[in-house]
Amino acid sequence: MIPIRDTALDPVREFGRAAPVVLEIGSGMGRTTVVQAAADPSTDIVAVDVHTPGVATLLAEAERADVSNVRVVLGDAVDLIEQMLRPDMLAGVRIYYPDPWPKIRHRKRRLVQQDFVDLLVPMVAPGGFIHCATDVVDYADQILAVLSGHPELHNAYDGFAPRPPDRPMTKFEARGLAEGRPSLDVCVTRRVGP
Repeated sequence: MIPIRDTALDPVREFGRAAPVVLEIGSGMGRTTVVQAAADPSTDIVAVDVHTPGVATLLAEAERADVSNVRVVLGDAVDLIEQMLRPDMLAGVRIYYPDPWPKIRHRKRRLVQQDFVDLLVPMVAPGGFIHCATDVVDYADQILAVLSGHPELHNAYDGFAPRPPDRPMTKFEARGLAEGRPSLDVCVTRRVGP
């Protein structure tokens, strides 16, 4: 496990190799993280979550699956981004089913907002991706508007993306589908060049 600290993350030291790094924000219990790490062993994943039991479960799942390309940070994603990441170091970012804060008075707590995206985008290398998924329609609309409206990001789909076949089904997605709420994916890339 990697602690949040005031020194830059060194992926080569943490993983013992130079490889593309994907940041997964809100890894929950870690099943999706482990499945994607096993499916793409050439990519290193840094998963961050504030939920201690989820982090513990993710670490146990990664060990049980003999997955060596995952490192876990217990803490707040904003602290990680501000204190440990360097510009252009990420090949991509995954944010699957962030807390929707459904009450109107709490929506200011939603993660994917303009200030957060402004903080995150410089850490993504040109050509790198940001992929979000949610089954809460108004949050999906907000995510789409914020990401598609950012001047450094490009949405090739001109709206929501088709569900990528390599994104594992999460328990939140399965529950939402059972309750009649399909997932909506937003996939954007950081522009290359001016």
